[in-house]
Amino acid sequence: MTDEIDELPEKSRLSKGIYLLPNLFTTAALFSGFYAIIAAINGHFEAAAIAIFIGMIMDGLDGRIARLTNTQSAFGAEYDSLSDLVCFGLAPALLMYEWSLSSLTELSYLLGKLGWSAAFFYTAMTALRLARFNTQVGEADKAYFQGLASPAAAAVMASFVWLCVDWQIIDGAVLALPVWIITVATGAFMVSSFRYRSFKDLDLKKRVPFFKILIIVMIFVLIFIHPPQVLFLVFLAYAVSGPAATLLKLWQQRTVSNVGK
Repeated sequence: MTDEIDELPEKSRLSKGIYLLPNLFTTAALFSGFYAIIAAINGHFEAAAIAIFIGMIMDGLDGRIARLTNTQSAFGAEYDSLSDLVCFGLAPALLMYEWSLSSLTELSYLLGKLGWSAAFFYTAMTALRLARFNTQVGEADKAYFQGLASPAAAAVMASFVWLCVDWQIIDGAVLALPVWIITVATGAFMVSSFRYRSFKDLDLKKRVPFFKILIIVMIFVLIFIHPPQVLFLVFLAYAVSGPAATLLKLWQQRTVSNVGK
């Protein structure tokens, strides 16, 4: 998410030029989001979910390539945010709506409104999340995100659909209520004040013990054993880690204050 400006204190330091290489990956992420929308409209929900994950990979690469090749630019930063809105805002919202939330219109007119309102709410929260993130560049703690990052929110939604389709629960109408809750909750988490680890403080260039390499290999093995289930559990755990950490901190503060009395 706007990786090209994560490590710069001010946007004014970004180049005014346009560079091909990083923007190719941003365009690939944008195309993945667009394809996910088309696939969802045509009822290919598993393909739409996978396309969103491909968009996540492309989005993660564009900023890193820009830094490695010294091709960071103001244009690339803005283009990246617009791509994120499509891939992690519109695409997951429409996927949830086409797969499940649209079925609420068959129950009642009011419930139908609640269905598309949830999808719009998620999209709007993504736009607000991106706008807030861009205005806090150079000010916020790099080790943490304020609010759930939009790629992680999209991953929760896409992996849930992927998992249900994989379990042959293709008719999302039976899950309209939990889908509505997940859509609204992930949207709200994006604009919340909950703190989430960004993992940007990890130094990938330093030496690490051998057992950490084994852990990384095991993670890849687990993902490939059953990708939709593992990805859903991982990103769901990450999504709830923010409020869980906040509640734990409040409990610790209350315990300390009670001990001091």
